[in-house]
Amino acid sequence: MPNQLTPADKEELLSTLKTRFAKHKERHEGLNWTDIQSKLEANPAKLHTLYQMEQTGGEPDVIGTDPTTGEYLFVDCAAESPKGRRSICFDRAAWESRKEHKPENTAEDMAAEIGITILTEQQYRDLQQLGKFDLKTSSWVATSDNIRKLGGALFCDRRYDTVFTYHNGAESYYAARGFRGMLKV
Repeated sequence: MPNQLTPADKEELLSTLKTRFAKHKERHEGLNWTDIQSKLEANPAKLHTLYQMEQTGGEPDVIGTDPTTGEYLFVDCAAESPKGRRSICFDRAAWESRKEHKPENTAEDMAAEIGITILTEQQYRDLQQLGKFDLKTSSWVATSDNIRKLGGALFCDRRYDTVFTYHNGAESYYAARGFRGMLKV
């Protein structure tokens, strides 16, 4: 099955997630790994998504729960924008608008393939309260339709101990820009 992990991959992923959870307790105070693991084991498709987040360099970790649904929030917590998701433009429309030197993929397409949502600007800022991320890279963030209709897209990074939000043409791509995603479990 395409959304199923082998037993060895599942065991390795759960071990990695558990170790990361224990190492970064400041990201999820009050949460219990046993409860999280039970929920993950009951959702093989979500485990597969976390596996893909891990494989693309995201280093997903739990950062809290959704106040409405109670679902656990897994977010890419790699120090820099995930390596396997860089050098991409924002979305398919931007990709199609390029006349030459098209990147291999887009942030929105990759997020959909993995099964995650691109962080909003507020989610990105909330993540930055839990650590210092993107000190050398930047990450595309969800962009409103009105900005996209005008050809732009937003990205964020952290410089000078401050989180900045910028704009760029959505068709642009850089070796140091990727995106961070979220999965609700």
